[in-house]
Amino acid sequence: MSFVARPPSSEIEAPPAAEAIVVNDGFFPDIGPAHVRDVARIPTSISAPRLRGAIVGAIMTARNDLLAFATASIAAGHVTLAAVPAAQIDGVSVRVQGYQRAVALFAKAELIERHRDFDTTAAGANQASELEGSINDLRRDAQHAIRDILGRTRTTVDLI
Repeated sequence: MSFVARPPSSEIEAPPAAEAIVVNDGFFPDIGPAHVRDVARIPTSISAPRLRGAIVGAIMTARNDLLAFATASIAAGHVTLAAVPAAQIDGVSVRVQGYQRAVALFAKAELIERHRDFDTTAAGANQASELEGSINDLRRDAQHAIRDILGRTRTTVDLI
């Protein structure tokens, strides 16, 4: 016979409360923190307020890059990003998917950049160096998503 000890029901952790959607400006889609956590692999050790702040910052960054596009789209009669003609994958506009991806990547980059936990030993310095590459990769991928929304190529080459 086996016995499994269970803590009293008052000691069992409740699932985390649902994090409120970050409401956007009406043209760009609202962003769900749970979705950002999933796609950007942000652990639950990052608090909801910290994640929300990073998402708001990411929305502002993406908005700055897409402001002219949004203005032109609204002038053309498209009231939301989802209404702008675009191919769809899995039933969702590729522009909407690109926007959500950009926001998630910008948010994760900010979280890594602003909330690093490392010591001042050589191991800590190495960890910081490794994270720097990750931050750059996340920002690059977010910029690729922005360029995809704009319909621009991802590489700019200048002849010297």
